[in-house]
Amino acid sequence: MNQFQYVRVTNPKAAVAAVTKDNSSMFLAGGTNLIDLMKRNVVVPEKLVDITRLPLNTIEKTATGIRIGALAKNTAVAEHELVRKNFPLLSLALNAGASPQLRNMATVGGNMMQRTRCGYFYDTAMPCNKREPGSGCGAIDGYNRMHAIFGTSPKCIAVHPSDMCIALVALDATVLVSGPKGERRIPFSEFHRLPGDTPEKDNTLQKGELIMAVELPSNSFAGNSHYLKVRDRASYAFALVSVGAALNMKGNTIQDVRLAMGGVAHKPWRLTEAEQFLRGKPATEVSFKQAAEIAMKGAKGYGENDFKLTMGPNSIIDALKTAARTA
Repeated sequence: MNQFQYVRVTNPKAAVAAVTKDNSSMFLAGGTNLIDLMKRNVVVPEKLVDITRLPLNTIEKTATGIRIGALAKNTAVAEHELVRKNFPLLSLALNAGASPQLRNMATVGGNMMQRTRCGYFYDTAMPCNKREPGSGCGAIDGYNRMHAIFGTSPKCIAVHPSDMCIALVALDATVLVSGPKGERRIPFSEFHRLPGDTPEKDNTLQKGELIMAVELPSNSFAGNSHYLKVRDRASYAFALVSVGAALNMKGNTIQDVRLAMGGVAHKPWRLTEAEQFLRGKPATEVSFKQAAEIAMKGAKGYGENDFKLTMGPNSIIDALKTAARTA
C-alpha cells in the first residue's frame, strides 16, 4: 500500500473542499472496498478524507417517502422499521450482500461507489481498461464467468457488484449530492454508467461531489416483494445473477411492477420493457415467461458466462412467482 495523507473533516463543506483541491484525494467512509483496492495497488490515493464524523447517518420519513443518509450502515438500513415495513425489497437486498461483519461497517454511499470485482481489474499484472485505460480488456477473451451480458462494450464487460443498488434502481431512488457547484439530485437509474469508451468512469459524479443521502418515494409494493440472488455459495459471494421484483397486485392482476437485475451489467440493470408488458397482466407463469423473454432481448454471452442466458430468464420467473405469492 502506498503512503498517503489522512484528513478528518466534520462538515460536508470541508469534505468537498478537501477533495476538490487535490486530484489524488478520495473520501473514506466504511472502507470495506477502498482499503482492499489500496492494498492491491489498484487505486493509490495520496490523501484520504475521513467523512465518518459527518451527520449523514439518519434514516427518516419524509413527506414523499424516506430519506437515508449516505453514512447509514447497511445493517442499520436493513433492520430499520421504516425500511422493513415500507421497502422490504431494499432490506432483502442488503441482507443478501457480503457478511454481517461487512454490513456492520459498509455505508449506503460506499456501497453505491464500490468497484467491480472483475479479477482482471484486481490483478495489476493483467490488462484492464477500467484500471488502466487503453491497456485492453483481459476478460473478453479470458475467464469471464462472472461478467456482463447486457450493455457491454469492446472496452469492458465487467459487472457492478452491489445487491443494494439493484433494489434502489427498482424502487426509483434519487441520489442527493453536494459539490463545489452546489447541490443536485440524480435519478438512481442515471447514477451509474455503462462502460462505453470510458469504463474507468463508474458513475456520473463530478470531481469533489459527495453523496449526502438517498431518497425513496412511497410505493405500493411492500406486500409483494422478493430479492433472488443466485451465487456459488450461500453467503459472502457476489451474484452470478440477481433479480429484484416488486408487484402491486389487485386480486391476481398486476397493477404495477418493478424489476431489476444484478450480476449482468456494468450498472444495476432495470427491466423497464418487461415492466411495461406486465402491467395489467395476470400474475401467471405464462405472463412471467413472456416478461422474461422480453427482458433478455439483447443479452450476449462471452463463453464462460453463456449460462447466464438461461439462468437470467429463469431467475426473473422465479423472483416474480415468489413476489406474487408473498402477500
